[in-house]
Amino acid sequence: MSFLYLGERFVYRIIEFVRHWYVKSGKLYSNFVLDKLSKIDEALAWKITLRHLFEPLYKDYSLIGYFFGFLFRSIRLLVASAIYLVIFAIAITAYVVWLLIPPFVLWNALFVHGGFLR
Repeated sequence: MSFLYLGERFVYRIIEFVRHWYVKSGKLYSNFVLDKLSKIDEALAWKITLRHLFEPLYKDYSLIGYFFGFLFRSIRLLVASAIYLVIFAIAITAYVVWLLIPPFVLWNALFVHGGFLR
């Protein structure tokens, strides 16, 4: 009877670990990343810049104002997009590394450092 209980607890703990490591951490990490991206958006103002892309710079309704407004805002959008892309790539890479830690540790424990194949 005690072996049955121990086996049930062992399976339960493995399932809880997987749920905690992969499901709960995914929710927490995605909320963290989205919060950081929204704080960065306060400085970069990507959506506002896109909304005002075709407006003249400093309300100068001459051809030069329209030209420079479009030029400067286009450059700002490209730079902001590049920054977002780099931050998003770092966030995805960090999360993939996080997801691969348990299989890496298990593989090393079982097959590399004194496991089954030694």
